[in-house]
Amino acid sequence: MKGQNTGVRVLVSVLAIPLILAVCYFGGYYFLGVFLAIALLAFYELIQLTKKKDAHPLVITGMLSVTALILNGYFRFIPNELLIMGIVMAVLINELYLIRGSSIQNIGVTFIGIFYIGFSFYALVGIREFFTEYYRGGFIIMTILAGIWLCDSAAFFGGLTFGKHRLYERVSPKKSWEGAVFGFVFSVAGVAAAQIYFLDFITFTDALIIGIIIGTIGQMGDLAESLLKRDAGVKDSSNLIPGHGGVFDRFDSLIAVAPVIFIYLNLFVNK
Repeated sequence: MKGQNTGVRVLVSVLAIPLILAVCYFGGYYFLGVFLAIALLAFYELIQLTKKKDAHPLVITGMLSVTALILNGYFRFIPNELLIMGIVMAVLINELYLIRGSSIQNIGVTFIGIFYIGFSFYALVGIREFFTEYYRGGFIIMTILAGIWLCDSAAFFGGLTFGKHRLYERVSPKKSWEGAVFGFVFSVAGVAAAQIYFLDFITFTDALIIGIIIGTIGQMGDLAESLLKRDAGVKDSSNLIPGHGGVFDRFDSLIAVAPVIFIYLNLFVNK
């Protein structure tokens, strides 16, 4: 059974990774459509976790709000502060007429879903659209994804081989400090190598910092999602992706990393 599951994981990865990389490269509506769909699925899975704790989040309002944030990141319809004000009022008004359980809990988990997922994918769209020369954003996104995949794989195999000291046993008993260090080193090295070969439009220092963000914040994002799943008493956020669990499971590191890299690009990198 374990070998069969590994085969399914590999097959899904072989099919999905080229598609993800292709939409990152071409950008535009392809990128927007695919990652909007991913964001909505991740939001829905996160919301389902909160229901395990007897919350009654505003699913439709939340999904519309996430959609509005991401689309506004691409089209720039209105200033973000106005959109956020509208989202806050929409959630409060909806809860006023849909009283179920604890209103404070319902509103809180709805806001967590909207802003954790919505702003993360807003940032991802912003990274793709950041550079004046359009192909550059695609290369940055592909490098971020590759860095996350390297980090995950190195952490897994490094921990499996050398892991002795538990990283955060209360949240994820199998993760080790040794695995985390392996993941960090490979993510930094991977992004640094990418800068040498095809990210020559950013400095080597920028590449190192992006690698550090992936190697630290990415692993924290994975732990944060594990914390939510453990609290909800589930192993995976869903079984939507054969052999991989849910969308939230697969993109937890990216969800954490994207806003930090977006902030860094805007503050320190020339377009």
